[in-house]
Amino acid sequence: MSSPFAERAASFTAWGAGARIRRATAASVAHHRRHPDEIDDRLDELDDEWDIESALAAYAALASVAGVAIGMLGARRWLLLPVFASAFLLQHAVQGRCAPYSLLRRVGFRTAGEIEAERKALFELLATAPVAGTP
Repeated sequence: MSSPFAERAASFTAWGAGARIRRATAASVAHHRRHPDEIDDRLDELDDEWDIESALAAYAALASVAGVAIGMLGARRWLLLPVFASAFLLQHAVQGRCAPYSLLRRVGFRTAGEIEAERKALFELLATAPVAGTP
């Protein structure tokens, strides 16, 4: 189940990034309409795709661990990195968006809902695809 903010991602996404994500999804569905034998492989890829919420949490955790590790080695200013990572997570929890969220959308991370929409479209293609060997 996605967070209450996940589906509001479109309003937090730069128009170009959102349009690029929608075009890529539509292109995938169109491609698989012509090549239904590849749908199972694409569904496996979708199972492994990170949604934006998972990516945001992973990057914040990585930044926190790196900041603490480097800070413990003597570069104390690196201890600010976990502070900023935590602040971004708090902002995301309260407002549903933060600066890294916009950046992740620009590089193509999709919401769980967007991934699920592609999965549903591919399942519909599977249901309507002709069975091999039938006239």
